[in-house]
Amino acid sequence: MILIIEDDKSIAKLLELTLKTHDYKVKVASNGLTGLSIFLSDKPELILLDLGLPDVDGLEVIKQIRKIDQTPIIVISARDAEDDKVKALDLDANDYLTKPFMSEELLARIRGCLRRNNIANKEVFESKGLKVNFALHQVFVDDVEIHLTPLEFKMLSLFINNKERVLTHKYIQKEVWGYDSLDEYQSLRVFILNLRRKLCINNHNYIHTEIGIGYRIII
Repeated sequence: MILIIEDDKSIAKLLELTLKTHDYKVKVASNGLTGLSIFLSDKPELILLDLGLPDVDGLEVIKQIRKIDQTPIIVISARDAEDDKVKALDLDANDYLTKPFMSEELLARIRGCLRRNNIANKEVFESKGLKVNFALHQVFVDDVEIHLTPLEFKMLSLFINNKERVLTHKYIQKEVWGYDSLDEYQSLRVFILNLRRKLCINNHNYIHTEIGIGYRIII
């Protein structure tokens, strides 16, 4: 089931019809508190969340959900400022889609989020020449074993478990080092550079820079 938290009735109805046409079960909440109540009682597979809600800000909804669960959240908002996008991603939203958007793009984002949500449960990940055995801490590119430091392996695992999702500098630092600090920004760039170099066999470029925001892995 997909939970839509959207106060604009016309947009909510359009989203609901689009999802039901593609065989998704749907529930709709017109404000944040109702959305949180449905989330707690119905345990949706994914949440579509507007930021400009009438009772509580959508960013606060993300905070409350992330205290107890990692259900995928796609923000759908008219706010197109980079600062709002970064804040939502820093709070661990999985994706951000700016209104207006095409229904096919939304459906693709939903499929991607649901697919990525299952990756973390796999012992071995393999795609486009990259193979990672999480249990044995082994990494191969085109069948060539790559030796990573523990922190590099942790960072690569973080990227894979968030396949194609943009991870902000702050989010990566918090997940890898346990805290975020401007002092560690240069360290992060060095780690990314080293990881790219080690994975760059046969010109593979797995880790892509999102200027001003962070990085994503495309595999």
